[in-house]
Amino acid sequence: MKMEAARMQPAPLPPGGMRDTRDLAAWLAAGVLLLLPLAYVGTAQSIVSIWTRSGTFAHGYVILPISAYLVWQRRARLRGVPQRPCWPAVAALALCGAVWLVATLGEVLVVRQFMFAAMIPLGVLAVFGVEVAKPIAFPLLFVLFAVPAGESLIDPLIQLTAGFTVDALRASGIPVLREGNNFSIPTGDWSVVEACSGLRYLISSLTLGCLYAYLTYRSWWRRAAFIAISLVLPIAANGVRAYMIVMIGHASGMRLAVGIDHVLYGWLFFGLLMLVLFWLGRFWREEAPAESVEPPSIGAAPARPGQRMAAAACAGLAFAAWPAYAWHLERLEGTAPPASLAAFRPALPPASVFTGWSPAFAPPSVELRHFLSTPQEAGLMAFYYRDGGKARLVSSINRLTGQRAAWHETGSLLRSERIGGMELPVREVTIAGADRLLVWQWYVIGGEPVAGDYKAKLRQIRHKLRSGHGDGAIVVAFTRMEDSPEAVRPVLRALLASQLGGLHAAIAANDRR
Repeated sequence: MKMEAARMQPAPLPPGGMRDTRDLAAWLAAGVLLLLPLAYVGTAQSIVSIWTRSGTFAHGYVILPISAYLVWQRRARLRGVPQRPCWPAVAALALCGAVWLVATLGEVLVVRQFMFAAMIPLGVLAVFGVEVAKPIAFPLLFVLFAVPAGESLIDPLIQLTAGFTVDALRASGIPVLREGNNFSIPTGDWSVVEACSGLRYLISSLTLGCLYAYLTYRSWWRRAAFIAISLVLPIAANGVRAYMIVMIGHASGMRLAVGIDHVLYGWLFFGLLMLVLFWLGRFWREEAPAESVEPPSIGAAPARPGQRMAAAACAGLAFAAWPAYAWHLERLEGTAPPASLAAFRPALPPASVFTGWSPAFAPPSVELRHFLSTPQEAGLMAFYYRDGGKARLVSSINRLTGQRAAWHETGSLLRSERIGGMELPVREVTIAGADRLLVWQWYVIGGEPVAGDYKAKLRQIRHKLRSGHGDGAIVVAFTRMEDSPEAVRPVLRALLASQLGGLHAAIAANDRR
C-alpha cells in the first residue's frame, strides 16, 4: 500500500515549466485589465472632466484610491484563493460592451460611463473567478460611485424641496404664493433652483453611507438599513434646510441667508447631520472577524494556465471589439455637407418680436427663427444638429429656460396634436417670465417627429444604425398666453397647419443618404 501511494504522487515540477506558464497567464490577465482604460480612453476622459468641473461629482477622484486600499486590506485573504475563470462574466462583459456601443450611437454619456465602470469588476470576475472576486466584491462595486450620475433627479428633487418648503411655511402661519419652483412671502421672493435641489447632499450621503455600512457592520440587514437611512435622510434634511434658510431670511428682513451665507448654512447643517448619523451608527457596530486564510477545499484547484489565458484573451476581445466597431462606424460616417434650412419659406405674414424669451440650446449647425401672424402673434424656431458636432441633438444642456435666466417652466406635459392630417407628438410647456408663453417642442429625426428626450434618443439610435448618422432637429412653436393653455392652442394649430409641411421638408433635405 505504501508503494502504491508513493507511485500516485505527482513528480515535482521542473524549474520554469508550469510555474512560468502560470506567471504568463497572470501577466496576461493583468494586461487585459489594463487594456480597459486604453480601449475606452474617451469615456474615461469624460468621467474625469466632469469630476473636474462639477463640485457635485468631485468625490470621484477618491473612489478609485479607496477601492484599491480596500482590496489591499484583503490581500492576506486572497493569497490562498484558487483562480478559475468565470465564463458567464465574459458574456456579461460582451453585453456591457454592446450596451456601451448603443449608448455611444445615441450619445447617452451616463450609460457609456456606467458600462465602462461595470467592466472593471466584471473583468476581475471573468479572469480571476468567483473565489477571488467574492472577498473583494464591495471594493469592486464601489467603483460604480465614480460615475457622475444623478442629474436626472434634479427636477424631481427641486419639486420635492419646493413643495416641502411651501407646506412648512404655510404650517408656520406665513402666507405663500407659489408658481412652479418660485414662491413669494410677505418679506421677499424665493426660488428653488438646481443648487437647492439637494443632489450634492444626496450623492455625498449615499456614498459615505455605503462605505460606512461596509466598514462598520457585518450583517446584511444592518447594512441595508443604514444605507436606506443615508438615502432618505438627505432628502428630508434638504427640505428642512431650505425651510430654515427662508425663515432666517424672513426673520432678518432679507438681510441674512440671501448671499454666500445661504450656501454656508446649508453645508454646516448637512455636515452636522452626517456627524450625528455616523455617531449614532457606531452604537450598532459589529466587530470584524479575525482575518484568516483558509486552505482551498477539495475540488477547488486553480484552473490550468491555458484556461486562464483563454479567458483573458476572450475578455480582452470583449473589451476591445466594441470601441473598434464604434471607430469603424465613425469612419463610415464621412464628412457631411453644411446643413441648411434656407428652403423653408413662411406662408404667413411676419410679425414683430413680441417676447424676449429664447431657448437655452447649445449652438446648432444651423437654425431659423420666425415671428409670424396667425393673426395672433406666434413664433416658430428650428435648430438642426449634425451628428458628430460639438453640440448634441438630445442633451440635458438643451433646455427651454436657462438655469439662471429670468424665465422658468411652470408646467410640462406630452400630448398629441393632429395637424394637416398627421399626428404630431409635442411636449407642451408653459413658461413664465416677463411674459407667459405656451410652447410646443418636438424633435424631427429621420423625417419622423417625436416628443420626449427618451423617445428621441431611441429614435436617434435606430436611425443611426440604419443610416450611419444621427442628424436631427429641434422644432419649437410658441405664442403669448394670457389665460389657460386651452385658450391659445388654436393659435399654434393655425400656425402649424400652414408651416409644418414646408418646415419638415426643409429639415429632411439635410438627411444624408
